[in-house]
Amino acid sequence: MMTDLDQEDIKSKKQPKQKITSLLKTVALYALMFVVIYSAVNWWRQPIMPANPQLQLTDYQGQTVDLAAMSHEHPTLVYFWGTWCSVCSFTSPTINKLAADNYPVVTVAIQSGSNQELRSYLDQHQFDFTAINDQEGDIFADWQGQVTPSYVVLKNGKMTQGLTGIQPLWSLKLRLWLASVF
Repeated sequence: MMTDLDQEDIKSKKQPKQKITSLLKTVALYALMFVVIYSAVNWWRQPIMPANPQLQLTDYQGQTVDLAAMSHEHPTLVYFWGTWCSVCSFTSPTINKLAADNYPVVTVAIQSGSNQELRSYLDQHQFDFTAINDQEGDIFADWQGQVTPSYVVLKNGKMTQGLTGIQPLWSLKLRLWLASVF
């Protein structure tokens, strides 16, 4: 026959396992909540392609950039950022690496000063990506951009994906690959 002491001993042996299971369930629940909320906020804040987007732009050096033509060859990433954006200081090196790996990338620097100021910023940070100087923020406003950094993947002149926030290099490469496959 089991005594009260034996029953308490059995309960205490189960508790660590139950605690770990409970902790794992809680972590999984919070992770799921984070993913759902993050996805909803990202969807709400993503840029929206204008009905008649201006896809022929001029970079800060005066060179014509034809986003429609680029995106017909390969899916193209358009990165909206600003020299004043603190989060962009973390994401721009990733974009530079993506461009250095020969992925088609065009960036739009929003309200980041004159062409000379933008050039100095790019040189100072050793960024080699193509940059459009959106001095007044008109291009970003056309895309109904709400936050920087924002990203758009174009394929055949059409937006296939829009996202915001910090994106790791692997995620951007995966999105460009998916756009090329589907």
